[in-house]
Amino acid sequence: MTTPASIPDPADVARDLWRLLEPIHAVVYFAPEPVEEFRAMGYRGYWMGYFAGRAAPLGPAGADVVHALFYNFSYERVSRALPAAWSFAPPEKALHARLRGSVAALGRALGPAADGPEVARAAQLAMRAARSAPLEGRALFAANHSLPVPEEPLAQLWQAATLLREHRGDGHVAALAAAGIGGRESHVLQATARGIPREVYTVARDFDEDEWTERRDTLTARGLIEDGRLSRRGQQVTAEVEARTDRLAATAYDALGTEETGELLRLLRPLTRAVLQEGDIPLDNPMGLDLREDSGRP
Repeated sequence: MTTPASIPDPADVARDLWRLLEPIHAVVYFAPEPVEEFRAMGYRGYWMGYFAGRAAPLGPAGADVVHALFYNFSYERVSRALPAAWSFAPPEKALHARLRGSVAALGRALGPAADGPEVARAAQLAMRAARSAPLEGRALFAANHSLPVPEEPLAQLWQAATLLREHRGDGHVAALAAAGIGGRESHVLQATARGIPREVYTVARDFDEDEWTERRDTLTARGLIEDGRLSRRGQQVTAEVEARTDRLAATAYDALGTEETGELLRLLRPLTRAVLQEGDIPLDNPMGLDLREDSGRP
């Protein structure tokens, strides 16, 4: 008999699923196959391909919209890529490139398992959750939700992981905004909390020393950082943001229920482990996912 104490907290389950789904989605940013697909489309440089691929579900969006929705990039970085990217290849081409490249990367990582029943079942469950997740207030998720569902299981799994990732991401942005933490500040807060080197953000998010110091000083003045570490207040605020993000993300899995959510967790663990073992995804990353923690868990 199932007792209330034995039923997992949906917010905890949502976080566990994020840890498993994020690497499956993230091959689109780090694996060589998607990068090559974007290059073949004519996009100039890594970042133009990144913004074209991730923003493509929005249509030919410009820098203002993408900067607002992505939240944590500098406007200068976004505006160097968009809307110029659409003069090289339209959003439809970017959508094809990101899916082809991601499926190729996952196929390399999974080997024969890519065509197995576990992938098909995981894709079915993840897509059912993704298609049932609430749209309201989640613009980037809604744009991805409008895309057709691929028939091939591995492509369906990647797209479901992408949908659930952007669903969670939209909720995370809302939680940060509600806490009064801007996108650029969130990086400094995360790096301070997790001990991630500033250099990770210098490369990935265009932070120079002056901006980093300015953002850190702002957080210090607000009492969130003290002596280079999170203050007690900073710990409380970051914990609240993460907890709210988990609660908002958990709504995507209501359609599955406890048993099927548990099944999805079991199916994803070996798949995610295989993706991580390829070594394409860095352990220190600006995505908010700390792969150094409990790295054997997947």
